[in-house]
Amino acid sequence: MARRTIEPVLWLLFSAGGVVSALFLPALVFLFALAIPLGWVDEPGRGELLGLVGHPLTALVLLGVFVLSLLHWAQRFRYALFDGLKLKAHQRLINTVVYGLALLGSLAAVVVLWQAVSARNA
Repeated sequence: MARRTIEPVLWLLFSAGGVVSALFLPALVFLFALAIPLGWVDEPGRGELLGLVGHPLTALVLLGVFVLSLLHWAQRFRYALFDGLKLKAHQRLINTVVYGLALLGSLAAVVVLWQAVSARNA
């Protein structure tokens, strides 16, 4: 009997992360790296930004963007190491490191967004 792997799930998350990153990250980069620093858009106050990011629905959408983007990065970087640098012999170590980093980044996003939601409700 053939052994099942989680490879199809990883490719599904890779694809979802690419789509989400392509849709949301350019707008976020434009706002926070160009429009606000150059004065094209008024800088939001702490209360306004906390009110927006602290809303549970916004926090959930941002969490999805961050987690899927990190998983997309992990899959892309994994195959860059496998195919580009020819490190396929170290597959287990590379998988552990890249997906561990994606997990740590996802947990950091959960903590930060949870604090924003809690601060908004306090």
